Amino acid sequence: MRYFRVGLLTSACLVSLLIAAPALSLAGDQRQVVSAVAVEGSQRIETETILSYLGIKTGDTVGRYELDQGIRDLFSTGFFSDVDLQMTSDNTLKVVVTENPMINRVEFEGNDQLKDEDLLKEIQLKPRVIYTRNKIQSDVARLLEIYQRSGRFDAKIEPKLIIRPQNRVDVIFEINEGPIARIADIRFIGNKTFSSSDLMEVIRSTEECWYCFLSDFDKYDPDRLSFDQEMLRKFYTTQGFADFQVKTAIAELTPDKRQFYITFTIDEGRQYTLSSVEFKSSLVGAKSEALRSKVLTAPGDQYNSDAIETSIDNLVAEMGNQGYAFVDIDPQLKRDEKKGTIELTYEVKEGPRVYVERIDIKGNVRTLDEVVRREFRVAEGDPFSTEKLQRTEQRLKNLGFFESVKLSNRPGSAPDKTAVDVEVAEASTGEISLGAGFSTVDGMLADFGIREKNLLGRGQDLRLHAMLAAERQQFDLGFTEPYFLNRELAAGFDLFKTTQDFREEASFDRESTGGKLRMGYTISENLRHDLYYSFAETTIRNVNPLASRFIRDQQGTNVTSLVGQSLTYDSRNNRFDPTAGYLLGLDFDVAGLGGDSKFLRPEVRGSYYLNFAPDWTLMLAGIGGYMYPLDDSILIQDRFFVGNRNMRGFDDAGIGPRDLSTGDALGGNIYYVTTIEQSFPLGLPEELGFRGAVFSDIGSLYDVDDSGPTVADDPSIRAAVGVGVSWRSPFGPVRLDLSQAVLKEDYDVEELFRFSFGTRF
Repeated sequence: MRYFRVGLLTSACLVSLLIAAPALSLAGDQRQVVSAVAVEGSQRIETETILSYLGIKTGDTVGRYELDQGIRDLFSTGFFSDVDLQMTSDNTLKVVVTENPMINRVEFEGNDQLKDEDLLKEIQLKPRVIYTRNKIQSDVARLLEIYQRSGRFDAKIEPKLIIRPQNRVDVIFEINEGPIARIADIRFIGNKTFSSSDLMEVIRSTEECWYCFLSDFDKYDPDRLSFDQEMLRKFYTTQGFADFQVKTAIAELTPDKRQFYITFTIDEGRQYTLSSVEFKSSLVGAKSEALRSKVLTAPGDQYNSDAIETSIDNLVAEMGNQGYAFVDIDPQLKRDEKKGTIELTYEVKEGPRVYVERIDIKGNVRTLDEVVRREFRVAEGDPFSTEKLQRTEQRLKNLGFFESVKLSNRPGSAPDKTAVDVEVAEASTGEISLGAGFSTVDGMLADFGIREKNLLGRGQDLRLHAMLAAERQQFDLGFTEPYFLNRELAAGFDLFKTTQDFREEASFDRESTGGKLRMGYTISENLRHDLYYSFAETTIRNVNPLASRFIRDQQGTNVTSLVGQSLTYDSRNNRFDPTAGYLLGLDFDVAGLGGDSKFLRPEVRGSYYLNFAPDWTLMLAGIGGYMYPLDDSILIQDRFFVGNRNMRGFDDAGIGPRDLSTGDALGGNIYYVTTIEQSFPLGLPEELGFRGAVFSDIGSLYDVDDSGPTVADDPSIRAAVGVGVSWRSPFGPVRLDLSQAVLKEDYDVEELFRFSFGTRF
C-alpha cells in the first residue's frame, strides 16, 4: 500500500494544458478536414460520451482554435486528468485521455470530536464519485470550516490517496483536531454610561471560566459575535440611545491558535427622551381610539425601541382585527440633538379592508386537511383578523403534531381579498418511551409507554402506559377522539389499575381498578366544559394488625360509581410552562349511582401567573375541596390526603386527621392549599435550563368522620417556606426543594428535602 500526495496524481492537468498546442501538429492558422476521430485511453467512459463533449466529428474543418476549445471542453467535465489531441498524417484526430480515478472509499483518521458520518455529509467526495483535485481542495477547506465553527482553529487536515486497481483510489483525510480556542478576554471601548461588566451581561459570549464546561459560550463563534453586536444595539436603544452604533467587533486569534481576544468599539451617542408622541392615520373607517390605546409610549418617556416595536405590533394586530390585512406602520423620528429629545409619530399608511378568499395548507403529508382546518378561528369568506390567525397558529402548535407552523397571508384575486397560507412540518407523533427515575414520593420508578397522538392522521390519541415504583404501580389505557361526530366535542375513555403503598402513612395498601367515559367541549375560546362517568373497584388490603381500628374497620372491597363535570377557564400563554395569564376550574362529582360510596365532592382550583421581568415569573395558586356524605360516612379511599405532592414541607399525607395511638393518617373531608412561588434565572446561560424558586405553601386538612379520644382533627393552618432549583437536563426534568414547616401541629409529619428525577429515551 503506497501513499501519493494529491498533487502528484493530477499535476499532469496543468502540464498538458501548457504543451497541448505543440501536440496538435497544426502550425499557425492551418486548417484540415477531419477524416476520422479515434479515442484512446478511455476505461469507464463511453466513446460516444467523449465525442459528444469534444464537439468535433468526422468531416469538420478544424484549426488550432477548435482543437484548443475541444481540450477545454473535455477538461471541464471533470472526468479526465489529462487530454491530448493529435492530427495524424491521414487527417485522423487522435483523442488520448487519462481518466480521473473513481473513489473506492473515503476514510477519516484522528477525528475524536466529530463522527465520520457527520463529516461525510459535508464533503463532495464519496464512494463511486469521480476524484478531482478541485473537489479534494474544496473538501479540505469545508472540513477546516466545520472544525473552526466548533472552536478548533488549530485543526490540520492532510488528504492522502491509496491507489487501487482498475483506476480506483481510497481517499484518507488525516486529521489533527487540535485544542479548542477559548475566549481569553472581552473588552469594550467607548462605553461611558454602562460599565464593561454591565455589557458583559448583555452579550452571549463569555470569557473562559472553570464552570464553562456546562456551555460553549466561551468558544469563539463568528455568528455569535454578530448576535452579540445586535444584542448590544438592542440594549442601548432600549435605554434611550437612539444613535448607538457598534463601530467594530474584532476577534484576534493568538499565534498558537488557542485563545481569542475580542474587542468591541462602540459609539453610545446621546440619550434621548420623547418630547411628543403623535398618531397619524389615513385609513377610512378605522377606529382611531382603539388604535391610540395600543401605543405604549408617551411624552416624557425615555426612548425605547422595544416599546416602539411592541406598539407597532399592537397596532398591526388591532388593524388586522378591524379587517385591514396589509397595513404598514412607519415610526417617524425627529431628533433634537441639542435638547436630547425625539418627536415620535406613528404613521399608519392606508390599506384596504379585506376578506379571507381561501386557505391553502402545505406540508401535511400524513395529517388530514380537515384536522388542520378545524383548528382555524377564521373561515373562507370571513373578515380578515390578525388576532384570530395568531390564535389559530397557537392552536395548531398545541396539537403537538407539527415541528413548525407558519401562517402568512398574501394578496388574493381582488384588492379586498387575501389568501392565507399554512405551512406545517410534520413531527413524529408516535412514541415508545422507557423511563427511569427517583422521587422522594414514590421512590425508585420505571415506566413504559406507547402513544400515537395522531392516529391515522385523524388527530385521535391512543395511549398505553405502565409505571412501576417502590410506592406505586399504575397501568393506563386511554383513547380520545377530539372531534366526535364531526363536532368540536372531545370524547374518549380510560381504563386503569393502580396499586399504592400507604403502609408507612396509614398502614394499608390500596388497589383500584376501573374506567372512565368522558366528553368535553369548548364554550368559548378559553372556557371549556367536561363531563365524565367513572366506575372503580377499590380494595383496602395488607392492613397492619396494629393499624388504627378506623382503618381496620374499612378493610375489604368497595365500589365507587360517580358522574362529574369540570368547568375550566384557561387564559395562560402556555399550558406547559406559563408565564402570564390565569386558570380557574370548578369540578363537581356525585357518587351514588350504585356502588358503596355516596357523596358530593366539589373542588375549586385556580392559578395566576405574572411575568414582571424577563424570566421572572410570580405564581399564585390555590385549590380546595369538600366531601359531603350522602350516607353515613365517607370511606377512607374517597377522602382527601394532603402532603408532599401538593404541600411541600410535609411528608406524603403529612397533615390532617390522625390516629395518635398508631400515627396513621385518616384523611379528611375538607382541605385547601395556597401557593405563592417566585421563579427566577440563576445567572447561568439559559440553554443550561437551570432556574431557581422561592415559595410558600399554606393549607389545612380536617373534618374526619371518625371520632374518639385518640383522633386528632384540627382545622388549624399549616405553612411552610422553602427554596428550590429546577433543571431541564438532557436526561429529563430534575427538581430539588428544601422546605421548612413554620406552622404545624405536633402530630404532623414533616419533610425537609424533596427530590425528583426522571428520564425518557
